[in-house]
Amino acid sequence: MKWRQVTGTICDPRMPLKLKGKIYKSVIRPVVLYGSECWAVKKTDEKRLHVAEMRMLRWMCGVTRMDKVRNEYIRGSLKVAPVTEKLKGNRLSWYGHVKRRDETHVTKAVMNLHVDGWRGRGRPKKRWMDCVRTDMKEKGVDDSVAGDRTEWKKKHVAPTPSNVG
Repeated sequence: MKWRQVTGTICDPRMPLKLKGKIYKSVIRPVVLYGSECWAVKKTDEKRLHVAEMRMLRWMCGVTRMDKVRNEYIRGSLKVAPVTEKLKGNRLSWYGHVKRRDETHVTKAVMNLHVDGWRGRGRPKKRWMDCVRTDMKEKGVDDSVAGDRTEWKKKHVAPTPSNVG
């Protein structure tokens, strides 16, 4: 809905691409990623987010798929990093926040909670902690750094738009 409200402005061909990218990063992306800190995202969900984002970015640039313009070029011209990278950064940011919490706090207690019982047959469902572990492995970060806020922020932060595309 927010996308439709800003399309008149953001899809205007007279507006500079850099400004369109800034509007996208400050208005649309936060709406798309609202609450993403606690999502257990599967590959299919990541792909859906990527496709939706690229449709919006192409529309902003006035480019169709028939024009055969690469995604990297569109991202580079708008100075926008991939939404999946931002999603991973948000998740790691929340994880560090919870790790630094007091042991008696509800979120910390729930994160450390162990539930007894049987798991069902078949492949286990993807959990939030599984996503956090893979994100930490990708970024080359271990759990010990989470206690230091400044160091943690340096390690998990998403790539800057200047070095994208």
